[in-house]
Amino acid sequence: MYNPTVARLTYRALLGRRRALILCALPVLLIAISIAVRAFTGLDDKVAADLLGGFALATMVPLIGVIAGTGAIGPEIDDGSIVYLLSKPVKRPTIIMTKLTVAIAVTMVFSAIPTLIAGFILNGNGQQIAVAYTVAALVASVAYSALFLLLGTVSRHAVVFGLVYALIWESLFGSLVDGAKTLSVQQWSLALAQKVAGEGYVDATVGLPTAAILLVTVTVGATFYAGQKLRRLTLAGEE
Repeated sequence: MYNPTVARLTYRALLGRRRALILCALPVLLIAISIAVRAFTGLDDKVAADLLGGFALATMVPLIGVIAGTGAIGPEIDDGSIVYLLSKPVKRPTIIMTKLTVAIAVTMVFSAIPTLIAGFILNGNGQQIAVAYTVAALVASVAYSALFLLLGTVSRHAVVFGLVYALIWESLFGSLVDGAKTLSVQQWSLALAQKVAGEGYVDATVGLPTAAILLVTVTVGATFYAGQKLRRLTLAGEE
């Protein structure tokens, strides 16, 4: 379920000069903030956990997921160029799986790696905090990529809706409102981070078994529905 040609075209679209600059902005900011915080506070496990949880996982990862997930397919549908791809002898579920793989890879590289680097800068991986939040970023990258890829197949305003979800639901409601936390990818990934670092430095409101089930369900469900949506798309670009 992977096509190298589709992957190459998707990588080229996602890592073009303009989008690559946007993708790099938040990781560079995270690392710059981490260096500044380390210079002022020294090694501090609590500060490290707060910054990685409050900025890296709550803001950076979902925003990069929006850019990579929607950018993997949304622009092609919007400008109609998807018809050229659909006219080729490539199965549509293969197109979706390939684009999802690329979106996941891009999201992981631009979110998980900077999170790990920032964690080592902040506290040298004390209490396994750097590794814990990196694991959370890796897992969240998969779910966000699937969700935003689906959004890119169903809406011409995928980026707008994705930003609303990332900035309002995940960063605000998903962090502060108890009822919304259960339906937050951020909280699901925090459950895995808590397993690695232990309680005290990582606070997750969703249990690990529930989080794992929800992560798998959302990822598989979003991928399946995106495949069905693309399958129903005609060469005219409409269902």
